[in-house]
Amino acid sequence: MEVLLVSFFVVNSIAFILAGYDKYLAVKHKRRISENTLFTIAFFAGSIGLLLAMLLFRHKTSKSSFIIKFGIILLIQTVLVYLRLTDKI
Repeated sequence: MEVLLVSFFVVNSIAFILAGYDKYLAVKHKRRISENTLFTIAFFAGSIGLLLAMLLFRHKTSKSSFIIKFGIILLIQTVLVYLRLTDKI
């Protein structure tokens, strides 16, 4: 259980840092981190870190296609957690 919590913290920290760095790159008009990279890390348990970065850095919050895709990832994760906690999977 402890390993799982540490892994969760590490993945969310990476998601947070990547999103923050992508915002920095956007401001500097540099080559950016791909949305697929951000979605992939969010999908593999980094959604909380990405969400916090989005809110804190105001990053990708006005891009509706990003918000919709990210929302789908959150919905899938929420359903999976619910099913796991109710012993349905």
